[in-house]
Amino acid sequence: MVSEPTPLQSGISGSCPRCGENRLFDGPVHFADRCGACGLDYSSFNVGDGPAAFLTLIIGALVVALAMAVELTIRPPFWVHILLWVPFTAAAVVYGLRVAKGVLLSLEYRNAAHEGQLKQDDGPGDAE
Repeated sequence: MVSEPTPLQSGISGSCPRCGENRLFDGPVHFADRCGACGLDYSSFNVGDGPAAFLTLIIGALVVALAMAVELTIRPPFWVHILLWVPFTAAAVVYGLRVAKGVLLSLEYRNAAHEGQLKQDDGPGDAE
């Protein structure tokens, strides 16, 4: 029997959190509808926009710091910055989103996480 991949392994390799097949994504950062190997329905999971928000802050800060360091040490022409940082930023965001979304989906699967619900009261006079 094949063991389930860890959430980090699933995120890095884009593998299904149940069977480990490399079938988690249907595009650069879009989840497939379901795993073609084991049939796990990925549409029942909701990773939201959290990964995108954090990656914007983290990668943005990293790119600005690196661009400033390059500018202050080498002082290249502006077009060099464009050639360096635009592709670097795009690649970092796409790969970072794949990893972050894969890890979060895997954690939701592993912890059987579901959308929160409010507890329903039976009405007045409930025994405490």
